[in-house]
Amino acid sequence: MQETEEAKAILSDRILALAESQTIAMAKKSRELAAQGFDMINLSFGEPDFQTPQYIKDAAKQAIDDGFTFYTPVAGYPELRQEIVQKFKRDNNLDFAPENIVVSTGAKQSIANAVLCLTNPGDEVIIFSPFWVSYEEIVKLAEGIPVPIMGRLDNDYKVTAAQLEEAITSDTKLVMYSSPCNPTGAVFTEEELRAIARVLEKHPQVYIIADEIYEYINFGGKHFSLASIDSIRERVITVNGFSKGYAMTGWRVGYLAASKEIAAACDKMQSQITSGTSSISQKAAVAALKGGNASAREMTEAYRRRRDLVLHLMNDITGFKTYLPDGAFYIFPDVSYYFGKQYEGKIIKDSRDLSLFILTDAHVALVSGDAFGAPQCIRFSFAASDEKLTEALRRIRQSLEKLQ
Repeated sequence: MQETEEAKAILSDRILALAESQTIAMAKKSRELAAQGFDMINLSFGEPDFQTPQYIKDAAKQAIDDGFTFYTPVAGYPELRQEIVQKFKRDNNLDFAPENIVVSTGAKQSIANAVLCLTNPGDEVIIFSPFWVSYEEIVKLAEGIPVPIMGRLDNDYKVTAAQLEEAITSDTKLVMYSSPCNPTGAVFTEEELRAIARVLEKHPQVYIIADEIYEYINFGGKHFSLASIDSIRERVITVNGFSKGYAMTGWRVGYLAASKEIAAACDKMQSQITSGTSSISQKAAVAALKGGNASAREMTEAYRRRRDLVLHLMNDITGFKTYLPDGAFYIFPDVSYYFGKQYEGKIIKDSRDLSLFILTDAHVALVSGDAFGAPQCIRFSFAASDEKLTEALRRIRQSLEKLQ
């Protein structure tokens, strides 16, 4: 959205400097074209296309009938925090107490709480790139200085310990990354994270946000949490939630686990912004954790099949440089082959131009890579049916063949 001159005169520098989420912006453009009668396929949203499992819905209905309609503790119901403690022990070999847990209105709020509690103006925040769209903007809100480090395509876009070592300065306060990664689907191995931990051991002033929201959507080995490494445990803030693994995007429940001091600070921050998360959503989240991971495993197998389908179909598209994502539900090909090409006099200068061309010509919504710190790429979500994915890739291939 472009601010008018009148708006610029009255709005704060803070909001004027903030970029609109391109995933949301592209979804908006897709809806506008759909309203005009075009048959749109939206692969721009990072949202499971599965329904929330029925047992979770039933728990929410029961919570309403049982009268859970009042304010909740800021950090979350004690029962939910205890279930999260047990989840960390069971799945991640992490020992926390409920006082280490803060439940928020989605993992995005958990990340914002942590960044705002740790970052002073001028602090450098290293962000492994490609990165989720909101990382950089949240750092800007905290008046920190984002310092992206770009992973290489030939390493599945994963940043190395050597790159991290080179980027850390005396002004570095925080490191942020996701694994499995949005937008690349890359998953850091235990060996890779231990190498990163050895670098961080040398810099005790640096804290780390480990975003593990896609933990259950993992096509390879067992998920490894950075916080399980004793030498840096107290400096790691682990963020997770229910939106991806349990198909609960609209319920808005996320959480973080951190040292008592950082958790208490995040509780304090949240108390002045939103207070506690929805009571009904929290009761649903309790049921989700008690119900185990069977539904997540079923969804992950579907995503694995779709990943393989999309990669197969991309083999027929000239110029796409791909790799094998090990998690999440995205593929992030390098599409720079098409930069400088044109159609009907319009030149494709970058991935934003290309994604808009695909939107208007193929009627498929994607997100350009500049939103994720990688302007040579475009993000495809394969959280859609096989039929939609097949049709989307067919349309894209035909559209791209028009570019000369």
